Amino acid sequence: MSEKSCPVNDLIDRLRSAIASGNLPDPRNRRRAEDILALLNDVAWGRAAAEHLPAIESLAQKIETHGTTDSAIDCGKMVRKSLKQHREVFNSHIDTHNCTTGACLKLAPAPCQMTCPAGLDIPTYLTLIGMGRDAEAIDVIRRDCPFPWVCGLVCTRPCEFMCVRARIDTPISIKTLKGFAAERAMSERSYKNPVKEPDKNKKVCVIGAGPGGMSAAYYLALKGYRVRVLEQQPVAGGMLLLGIPRYRLPREVIDREVAMLQDLGVEFQFNTRFGEGITFDDLKKEGFEAFFLAIGAHKSYKLGVPGETDFPQVIEAVDFLRDVALGDRRVPGRKAVVIGGGNVAIDAARTCLRLGSESVVLAYRRTRSEMPADHEEIEQAEEEGIRLKFLNIPQEIVGREGRVEGLKCLQAKLVTKEGQDRMYPVPIEDSEFILDADVIISAIGQQVDTDCMESIEGLDWTRRKTIGVNMVTMASSREGIFAAGDAVTGPATVIEAIGGGKRGAESIDRYLSGIPQPEMPPVPTRRGRIDHLEVSAAAKMTIKRPEMPLLNIYRRRTTFQQVELGYPEEMVREEARRCLRCDICLRCGKCIEVCRDRMQVDALQMGYFDFDHPVPTDFRLTEERCILCGACATNCPTGAMQIEDRSGERVLSLCGTVLNREALLHCDGCGEVMGPARYLEFVRKRTHTVAEKIEDRRLCETCARHSTAKRSVEDAPITRS
Repeated sequence: MSEKSCPVNDLIDRLRSAIASGNLPDPRNRRRAEDILALLNDVAWGRAAAEHLPAIESLAQKIETHGTTDSAIDCGKMVRKSLKQHREVFNSHIDTHNCTTGACLKLAPAPCQMTCPAGLDIPTYLTLIGMGRDAEAIDVIRRDCPFPWVCGLVCTRPCEFMCVRARIDTPISIKTLKGFAAERAMSERSYKNPVKEPDKNKKVCVIGAGPGGMSAAYYLALKGYRVRVLEQQPVAGGMLLLGIPRYRLPREVIDREVAMLQDLGVEFQFNTRFGEGITFDDLKKEGFEAFFLAIGAHKSYKLGVPGETDFPQVIEAVDFLRDVALGDRRVPGRKAVVIGGGNVAIDAARTCLRLGSESVVLAYRRTRSEMPADHEEIEQAEEEGIRLKFLNIPQEIVGREGRVEGLKCLQAKLVTKEGQDRMYPVPIEDSEFILDADVIISAIGQQVDTDCMESIEGLDWTRRKTIGVNMVTMASSREGIFAAGDAVTGPATVIEAIGGGKRGAESIDRYLSGIPQPEMPPVPTRRGRIDHLEVSAAAKMTIKRPEMPLLNIYRRRTTFQQVELGYPEEMVREEARRCLRCDICLRCGKCIEVCRDRMQVDALQMGYFDFDHPVPTDFRLTEERCILCGACATNCPTGAMQIEDRSGERVLSLCGTVLNREALLHCDGCGEVMGPARYLEFVRKRTHTVAEKIEDRRLCETCARHSTAKRSVEDAPITRS
């Protein structure tokens, strides 16, 4: 099978070939095969229901049983074998209305949705936001992510890195639009939970109230399970609350999202450390039939340098941020040095500044371009006065009489290692220097604290000391125990934890329902194919991604007020209109080919269609050359390119972007629509017969023929007998 093939389309091609080649001489079997073909086309184009596959299987069984030739029997076997081998692919076409291969054209997902770890249907909810239907957008989001407001503020937005709009100018501000819709829906009291399924009278325990654990609890509660969440801290949120400072994610946002879970009946048990206050056996005795481990990665890596354990002023970033989140607002030190280059390091540095540190230095062993932290966070930190020092390798923490005085470092240079792409820092001889400090915060990474899991025997661990699971089902080595989040992936992102929690909940439901687990990763579900937002070509090209308004610098340096203020409503609606609707247009290029090669007009200059090597795009140029013949729309396999006559005009659009429109001309004889003037001129030059002017009248072909015939009769000589 080729890279771009799909088992559904592959079976359609083989069955069509079998019918055409006469391998089914019996009329009844041929009719059955044609019925199977019709059902398979429903599957391929997203029109199928759950009854389709049993019907296909039944028809194939009849062909195999009643076949009068070997070729007919083989045909029935072929269909049944394909259904058995690729059942999950067929099911995903029916259940998710998506095809990841791109072969089933109308079902190919957008790149943004494919990149999202939770599989959010981004084009659908962006369009709804553009229409002002914020509550409906939130309903779409919460089918795949229970915390749209949280993600609208702190998501690392991998979807934006794959946004096709960036091949024209800049990606859509997906994260910010999601946050706006969530805040608006919450404010208007239209942010509501979906309807729960009936109570299944089965109990599931979730260990850890971070984004992964709470996501699993949300989806399990919706499926009718009784869910209890154990959390060792006095509040829910995990790293959302304890690791992300309030200036990025206000606590009120987390509290409102958690309250939505409590409304579903999820029970939270705080100040409970699993493995100490309560054990695995204790929970089993209470009647819990499945477990979901989402314990996070809260244990910091050590620097491994002399002096690290000698001074109380050497602290770990995770502990520091947790204490601040829980109410400790003391100044950590007058001169703070933070070691690291990720988001945790940036958060720790900016938090020190807000607590009153006079100088904050962030020391990183590589260069700016290699910092894993979000570039916007880095820029904001520098604006606030945090100094970044690069190519520094910590050697020793120095001090006296129990007080830190500085961090001894060596200057480094980057070198390449054979067989590896990433450059590595190596120290430069005799380059030793000291960074003055009275507090040093280490932020070089976290790992899973395995101590609390000792009561679970037989749990597999990876070499990285993370819980070993099947990444498709999130099932661990112990039956009935599932896991996700940082405990499985190592320190990752909020949206990755949410995606893992959703998959884990689905697998727990299958486990407790006695349904076989999937063998392939889940396919993102298309939640709808709603109408386009109509936008003029000029607007599509001139609307620019707005700059994020920020809190003034003085308040940013002295308070924990939210830094990013969000877009006003009119900017949000305009930004949504920039979306190219890649869930419908696959950028296959067929419209360009037919316009350029067959019609020889070359009106479509859409350079962003080449994803890897884009060239300039300008939708406005189409109007200058387009003749509105409709060949592009006729050959578009997904309906993205459309041409229609309305209000006296012929309008050509691509996913709602109006590329050209011209007034329609009518026949002076019968009044029928003939088309725009440019199209009629194009046809006239090609044929010399259509749309000719006769006696200064524009006539259609039929009227012109009648007029010509009438003139011929009138001009004919009269003969007398």
